[in-house]
Amino acid sequence: MRIGTKKAIAILFILLFAISVTGCTSDDTASGNGDVGLNANSDNKGEEFTNSIGMGFQLIEAGTFNMGTARYAYSQPIHEVRLRNSFYIGKHEVTQAQWEAVMGSNPSQTKGDDLPVESVSWNDVQEFIDRLNEMEDTTKYRLPTEAEWEYAAKAGTTTSYSFGEIGAKEGPFLKDYAWYQANSYDRTHEVGEKLPNPWGLYDMHGNVAELMQDSWVDNYSGAKEDGSAVDKGESSLRVVRGGSYSSKENALESAYRTRVDPRDGNPNTGFRLVMDV
Repeated sequence: MRIGTKKAIAILFILLFAISVTGCTSDDTASGNGDVGLNANSDNKGEEFTNSIGMGFQLIEAGTFNMGTARYAYSQPIHEVRLRNSFYIGKHEVTQAQWEAVMGSNPSQTKGDDLPVESVSWNDVQEFIDRLNEMEDTTKYRLPTEAEWEYAAKAGTTTSYSFGEIGAKEGPFLKDYAWYQANSYDRTHEVGEKLPNPWGLYDMHGNVAELMQDSWVDNYSGAKEDGSAVDKGESSLRVVRGGSYSSKENALESAYRTRVDPRDGNPNTGFRLVMDV
């Protein structure tokens, strides 16, 4: 049976349209799967958010990881933590310009809008958080728990640093990711100048040490499986993570931890925020 010219053209048009629709559907699906977010075994980045004063946040998907290290008594025992809730964490340490936008003053020793705010105590940071929450009509901003911070710092890795172990003659090099004692000239530097970790977070190693929500405990023998913050009262010592511009290499390791008095601020300590989803 012979098909007329007009009918053949119509059939060809229908076939071409069907093929093009199928191709678009496949591409869209693949693209969507590429941005489903983060987990402990992935380097995919989740969605981002920027607030009214220019703080950029990265979404960290809930997941499970091994917290701690055998290298330090304070960071033992290594234990499994199951973070059941996703959260946003600051891509950068809070800057002096952002602090001043909320507090109206700048206590930092080394001044600069894009330098991390420092010389702020844990108690000062709680006031900053209260004011920022009020400004943005929310209750979502807070300091990270120790477990959240380490999970985000490790970014799915199990090595001492998020980029691996330090090579003696070949990379990776700590100086490419961090400001610390060997390269900082004994001062803070603008946030985001070094390479980010695999989950897009800057200065998780060095620049300023970062305050946590948790009270200090000498080890993880009583650690909570869900990674929630330890609270031993307002006057308790608080955990600090990440090392600073004045720290030696080991203090910048993802699992290294130390402590401060909540009333004291010093030039090598600042913070980054978490925002609940």
